Formats: sequence, structure tokens, C-alpha cells
Amino acid sequence: MQDLVPSPDDLIDTGFVLDGPDACRRLSPSEAPEVLRSATLGWVHLRAQHPDTPGWIVENLSYLDATIIDALVAEETRPRVTRVGDGLIVILRGINTNPGEDPEDMVSVRMWIDPQRIVSLSRRRVRAIERIAEATEAGQGPRDCAQFLTLLVEHLTQRIEGFWSGLEEQADSLEENVLAGGGAEMRQQVVELRRQAIILRRYLMPQRDALRGLQAAHPHWVEEDDLRHLAEELDALERVVEDADAMRDRMALVRDELASQLSDRLNRNMYLLSILSALFLPLGFLTGLFGINVAGLPGAGDPKAFWMFCGVLAGVAGLQLFVLRRLRWI
Repeated sequence: MQDLVPSPDDLIDTGFVLDGPDACRRLSPSEAPEVLRSATLGWVHLRAQHPDTPGWIVENLSYLDATIIDALVAEETRPRVTRVGDGLIVILRGINTNPGEDPEDMVSVRMWIDPQRIVSLSRRRVRAIERIAEATEAGQGPRDCAQFLTLLVEHLTQRIEGFWSGLEEQADSLEENVLAGGGAEMRQQVVELRRQAIILRRYLMPQRDALRGLQAAHPHWVEEDDLRHLAEELDALERVVEDADAMRDRMALVRDELASQLSDRLNRNMYLLSILSALFLPLGFLTGLFGINVAGLPGAGDPKAFWMFCGVLAGVAGLQLFVLRRLRWI
């Protein structure tokens, strides 16, 4: 069977005109390059994994430096915001909502944004991009590049907060169950929650630093209202990062508490076994001694000797229990 060759049109996931008389009109693949070269603000979202994407960017955005293009199509990225002239390279991450994938394995959104054009890319589905596209198609999308940027940051942060709220609810329930006397099966849940907190924190710390950098070195088209909006999103992100730190330490304490409970349970069981061993040690010695098959055993010919021997064993057991209770071992 012949392999299908990707069409160049497949690299454009979505595109819109964002201002002017045609605002909120969806762009066809053939219209996108012309709009990006014009003074009309246009937004095009590309599939970064498409083999023709780097060539398309070079052809239609030839004024961009090669390092910018490399940053947009790189396979591995780190959240950052870099100002280049009047534009910004923006790389952010969002919660992974793709089926069968871990939510904390965050998806990357890369953007070149300036006053006349917005080019965004992703290798996987990003729900925040889809929400902006849906709002734009409904006539309620952003009308300038700063509004697009703040809206994207807001959607990404909201989903991060929502996912984190779910983790905190799980942590509260797990902590309550452990304190109520959890079992060994909860150890894996504690480890999984701690792992998710560590991974999320690793992604969100550079994203927090990127938003700080955006506030410090913003271009002129990011106005005061936009900066205040971004400051609110930065504050929300700060709280999640701080909570992730607290969650990591909190799960470590829960793990220690669970280990302590399991250790206490094991020690209690070992203690009971030790008491039983202490009780049966002399009894076993006596029964072994009188069970040897040689002549000369006292009472061998007396029919009452068996019951007398049982009485002696009961007396020895009672004496042991008395001594152990006086010593407060039981």
C-alpha cells in the first residue's frame, strides 16, 4: 500500500482575520500568506510536526531570523518570552487534554506575535487554541495581538488551575484516609500524586519566569490594561507553583505517616508472635522431653499420668502469663 504524502494545506490548522471589515473571517490556506504579509492583523495556527512547516514559514515570513524559525519548530521547547524588535517569541505550555496521555505531560504552544500578524504552532492538540478559534468564529474573538496574547495566557492558566484543583481534592481525600488508618494500597496513590506535583512544578516554574519577563520587557502594543490582566494570570500561576511545592512536601509527610502506620502494624504483629513464642517455648520443651521413646519415664505405667502432665503444662502456662503481666509485657 502506497504511503500518503502530506498535503501542504494540511499544515495550516486554522486561520482568521482579526481586525478590519473582515474581522473573524476564517482564512483558507491560500489566503493565509497574503494576509500575513498585509497590514491586516491575521492569525494562523500551524501544525509544527508537519514536514513542510519550516519551509512555509521561511517562504511566507522571510523577514524572521533563522533562530526564531528554529525556536518555533523545535521538537523540545522550554517556556520563554523573548522580545525581537517589535515582536515577541512566546513559548508556553498547557495541560495535555489529548486522550490516552498524561495531563501533566504539558503541551507546548509556540508563537511569533507582532502588531500585524500572529503565527502559532503546536505539535499536539491544544484546547486553549481551539477555544480562541471557536470564539473568533462566533464573532467574539480577540481584535488585536495583545488581546490574543492575554486571552491565550488566561485559557492556559485556567486549565492549569482546574487540573491543580482536582489534584488538591485527591490529596485532601488521600490524606484523610491515611490519617484514618490507610492501607498499603495507598502508597502508590501517594507516589503518583507526588510525581504529578513534581512534573507540573518543573514545567510551570519556567512559564512563571516567562510571564515575568513579558511584564519586564513588553513591546509598546502591550498596554497597561493588558499588563494588569497578565499580572493576574501570573499571580494565579505563582499560587499553583507554590502549592506544587507544598504538595510535594505534604505528600512526603503523608508517605512517612503511612510508612509509620505500616511499621506500627508490623511491630504489633511481631510482638504478638514473640509473646506466643515465649509461651510455647517451655511447653514445647516439656512435651518434647516427655515424648522421647525410652524407658524410665515417670508415670509411664500410670493411667492418670497424661492428665497430670496436662495439668502441669497448664500450670506452667499460667505462671508464664502471670510473670509477663507483672513485667507489663502484655
